[in-house]
Amino acid sequence: QVQLVESGGGLVQVGGSLRLSCAASGRTSSSYAMGWFRQAPGKEREFVAAISYSGGVTYYADSVKDRFTISRDNAKNTVPLQMNSLKPEDTAVYYCAISRNLYPGRESDEYNYWGQGTQVTVSS
Repeated sequence: QVQLVESGGGLVQVGGSLRLSCAASGRTSSSYAMGWFRQAPGKEREFVAAISYSGGVTYYADSVKDRFTISRDNAKNTVPLQMNSLKPEDTAVYYCAISRNLYPGRESDEYNYWGQGTQVTVSS
């Protein structure tokens, strides 16, 4: 049984920072790429960032590039997402997911296990 648990969400002011974390259990997550997605109210879920199984390859959505940083600690089975210079449009529920592949993709159907999500709210 694969389980992903996100943490670190909350309320932050514009320009602030938050660090999300995703803890994986029940599967060797280090053998697969992992990603972060988000879904704002009334919108479809969208890709945020992803990282390869070894951490050597990362992808970011254009909207978060240079502000967010994804990393992974395979010894601890965690995938942090550092979010800086937050904007109101970053407000969403953030989900982490495990890919079927070694290398990351931007499409949600490449990911077969998902966490429950953590709320991030950026106030202006």
